[in-house]
Amino acid sequence: MNNPLIIALDFSEKQQVVDFLKPFKDEKLFLKVGMELFYAEGPAIVQFIKEAGHEIFLDLKLHDIPNTVKGGMKSLARLGVDMVNVHAAGGREMMESALEGLDCGIKAGVKRPYCIAVTQLTSTSENQMQCEQLIPVSLQESVLHYAELTKQAGLDGVVCSAQEAGLIRSHFGKGFLTVSPGIRPGGNGIGDQKRVATPQFAREQGVSAIVVGRPITQAEHPLESYLSIKQEWEGVLL
Repeated sequence: MNNPLIIALDFSEKQQVVDFLKPFKDEKLFLKVGMELFYAEGPAIVQFIKEAGHEIFLDLKLHDIPNTVKGGMKSLARLGVDMVNVHAAGGREMMESALEGLDCGIKAGVKRPYCIAVTQLTSTSENQMQCEQLIPVSLQESVLHYAELTKQAGLDGVVCSAQEAGLIRSHFGKGFLTVSPGIRPGGNGIGDQKRVATPQFAREQGVSAIVVGRPITQAEHPLESYLSIKQEWEGVLL
């Protein structure tokens, strides 16, 4: 993975995606399809995006019993996406089953999608985690624990905030992916996120890939916003 900026397609229907992508006709993008869009449009939206030449992070956060997750991943593997994810809270056996499903589902000779695990959502604060999930440790300790389980299960990396990415990288090395949502350029509101970071901070922490949604998709000029954030992420001096 070459340190991509992944755009979260926070849309509810295909036509919104079509309209959004028009200014990007000369850009090869890495796009995140989440629950809202996938549940509305199904596999057809994945086919449309792939035919347009873009890479896809299918963000469905599978979390169920191991056999169900295995079957789900077997089906998702046939879609030809580039990255999928699960919830690390489902446990090591569930994550191992996710990989088994992907390996069973991909066509011969095709590289399997990257498989990563969500640690703690970037909308979760330490107080929420401790009071609502009843996890009596610091948020960093919880994220590191889930990352360790993910590593043991053989997955490629984790979803975490940029604030924990440096710690994870120091424990598991550069090859263990850290994908960070909650990225906000300076001056942008944080919305429903709690643990946010700028593209520059994420780069300095060694994050493998950043996910940016509303600062691009809701911008007055999405392409300009994308290119500006991409420059900051890549450390390009203007």
